Amino acid sequence: MSLTFRRGLTTMASLKKATKVVCIGRNYADHIAELNSAKPKQPFFFLKPPSSIILPGEGPVVRPRGVDMHYEVELALILGKRVRDHDASDLKGALDAIESYALSIDMTARNVQNEAKKKGLPWDIAKGFDTFLPMSKLIEKSRIQDPHNIELYLKVNDEVRQNDSTNLMLFQIPRILSDISKVMTLEAGDIVLTGTPKGVGPVVPGDVMRAGIRVDGKELEEAKIEIAVEESTRAYEYAET
Repeated sequence: MSLTFRRGLTTMASLKKATKVVCIGRNYADHIAELNSAKPKQPFFFLKPPSSIILPGEGPVVRPRGVDMHYEVELALILGKRVRDHDASDLKGALDAIESYALSIDMTARNVQNEAKKKGLPWDIAKGFDTFLPMSKLIEKSRIQDPHNIELYLKVNDEVRQNDSTNLMLFQIPRILSDISKVMTLEAGDIVLTGTPKGVGPVVPGDVMRAGIRVDGKELEEAKIEIAVEESTRAYEYAET
C-alpha cells in the first residue's frame, strides 16, 4: 500500500518524521467534567512521540499488559510552515499555517495517567506507547472549510461512544497555535491534536474502533479509521511508580 497521499510537503510516510506531536488537553467542557479535571485558564498541552503513530493498514492498537487503555478521538492539524509567536487573534494566519488535516485517536493508559496526576509525575508513559496514535489518511484543506464546525465520532464495536462538534472547543485553533508557539517553535510537518470531546472510555483486546469526520452531515472517506485492539506480547507490564 502506498503511503503517499498528496503533492504537498507532507505524505503519510513522513508523518512519523514530525519533530513533535503536540496535544491539547482539556479542550472540551464535558470531557473535563467526565474526568473530574479542572478547567484550564489557558491551553494546556503535552507531547506524544512520533513513534506512537500508527498509519492506516499498519496493524492493531496494542494494549500493554496491566494497562487500562482509553480512546480519545481528535482532529489533527498537519502544519505546512514554521510557526513561532503566532498572534491568537489571527485566524487567517493560523489556517494558512495548516497544510492538511487528519483524524487521530489519542490512546491513553488511563491508570498510568491517573497515578501520574496523583503523584505529580509527567504523562509520557501514559501517552507514549507504540501504536498509541492511530491516524487516518491525510485530508485536503479544501475538504474542511471550517475546522471549528465539523463532527467527530468514534464507535467501539459499532456502538457510538463519542459524537460531538468541534464548535465545542474551549480554545480554537489560533489560540492553540499561539500558546504552543510561544513556548516551542512548530516546524513544517509537526502535528497538533486539538483535544477530545466527551465519551472517552476503555477498549480491550478483541474490540474494533471505528472513527470518522462528518462535514455538513457528510462523511469524509479519507478521515475514516478502523482499527482493532490486541494484547501486547512485549516486556512492559504496568507497576506502580
